[in-house]
Amino acid sequence: MSSALLQIILVLAVAAALVVPVGRWLHTTFTGERHTAPERLTYRVLGVDPAEAMDWRRYGLVLVVVNLVMLLVSYVLLRLQALLPWNPSSFAAQTPELAWNTVVSFMTNTNWQAYSGEQSLSYFSQMAVLTTFMFTSAATGFAAAVAFMRGLAGQTGSTLGNFWVDLTRIIYRVFLPLSVVVALVLIWQGVPQTLNPTATATTLQGSAQQISLGPVASLESIKHLGTNGGGFFSMNAAHPFENPTPLTNALHILSMLLLPTALTYAFGRMLANRRQGWVIFGGMAAMFVVFLGILFVSEQRGNPILSALGADQTLSATQAGGNMEGKEVRFGMGQTALFATTTTAATTGSVNAMHDSLTPLGGLVTLLQMMLNNVFGGKGVGFINFVQYLILSVFLAGLMVGRTPEFLGKKVEAREVKLVMLAVLAHPLSILGFTALAVTLPSALGSVNNPGAHGFSEILYAYTSGTANNGSAFAGLSANTPFYNITIGLAMLIGRYLTLLPMLAAAGLLATKRRVPTSSGTLPTDTALFGGLTVTVILIVGALTFLPALTLGPITDHVQMLQGAVK
Repeated sequence: MSSALLQIILVLAVAAALVVPVGRWLHTTFTGERHTAPERLTYRVLGVDPAEAMDWRRYGLVLVVVNLVMLLVSYVLLRLQALLPWNPSSFAAQTPELAWNTVVSFMTNTNWQAYSGEQSLSYFSQMAVLTTFMFTSAATGFAAAVAFMRGLAGQTGSTLGNFWVDLTRIIYRVFLPLSVVVALVLIWQGVPQTLNPTATATTLQGSAQQISLGPVASLESIKHLGTNGGGFFSMNAAHPFENPTPLTNALHILSMLLLPTALTYAFGRMLANRRQGWVIFGGMAAMFVVFLGILFVSEQRGNPILSALGADQTLSATQAGGNMEGKEVRFGMGQTALFATTTTAATTGSVNAMHDSLTPLGGLVTLLQMMLNNVFGGKGVGFINFVQYLILSVFLAGLMVGRTPEFLGKKVEAREVKLVMLAVLAHPLSILGFTALAVTLPSALGSVNNPGAHGFSEILYAYTSGTANNGSAFAGLSANTPFYNITIGLAMLIGRYLTLLPMLAAAGLLATKRRVPTSSGTLPTDTALFGGLTVTVILIVGALTFLPALTLGPITDHVQMLQGAVK
């Protein structure tokens, strides 16, 4: 246990040390006025004017249209997969509903996979569709976060910047250089990067075994840096070709945390108020550490049902290392718990262990982080979600003291609060609405592989993961059906755009307002006290919204485990 804790502390210490330098780099990228030669060439090819100043309506419209066009092109490519090059295994095209689910998944940065990549997608599809979307979808989220920051900072009047400039800069200056470096390290550690066909090996029994290969390292690097998730192989980051060593596992964790954490510092610099950035970082970090502790302790204690078998039993002996069911021995309890917490906190969706095999409390942590969707979060959306609760907390505090609420020197009025509440309510309505629909349909229940509370958790997890744009799964749900492909696809769209666009509008409205001079009645939002208030509001709203569903799922599952029930 001491070794596991040491590994966790070392990885988190490195992540914390990178916040300031990477945050400064992001701030420079967001605020610089010069365009590099590749960027100017891109603008010329696309026929866009980088000098165009966009208000929130124009910015949001361009964002949606660009992603819609990429969705349609990618859908066509997946439907024509059998006719396209770099398909050494001669895979057929995906079915219409599966292709819909796949392109929506990768466009929304969810990367939910209702298929096995190595058994259904060609090298061309993995690169031209999936890897390309991993760059553009992550950059889209970060661009929206940058525009949101400009609106709150109030430095550009009614405009939020230029979507094309933000998208291009983030890809060229952030994601591409980082991805190249990480991919080279992964190749050094043994991750494949090749276009060669499937390899054939002879087993000890003398039979032939096909070993899938492909351009894995290039996908893996942007997969975690862009908090995309998904995987080249169906076993995801538990597969030795995606994540062969403890070093690659630590690198994946650091990649997931790198940009979401640094974004808070960049925001502080953009506001010229670094304390505000640290309040956001501190609130997120506090929730992350608490959730990590719950998951780690729960998994380390193991399953009491196995412990009750007796010390002389083989199954009981395995409990010395904690609950190792569904986990890779090469990572151990520490890196597995940290990975599971990170991937659901940063809404990445990549997994190095089967979440279906977590203890009930461990599964509850992964669910709850996605339900809250602001514990760091990924691609800028987690940051936006946390700020929406800052605004909500200001509004609630203003009601309590009888003053007009102010945030960053600007009055928060009815329009902004309505937009914030739309974003706050869309998330649980999607999760709980689709879950309720699924549990009432016999055909949907037929995809559940486990009875009772755990089976309910599998359905709840699927729609939570889709709506939070996470993409991980409990792995006990057969989701490749028309019903789940269509409804989870809709959940992904709701989770992406009904959270992002209302908050972009709120930032645009705040950008047009004049700053109110600070007075004795102004509630400071850059203090630890206000950060604690915001975290409290997040937890209370989350509990009121999701506690009934969690009670039917992982909480009941935990009680049954304590009682010794095995079904």
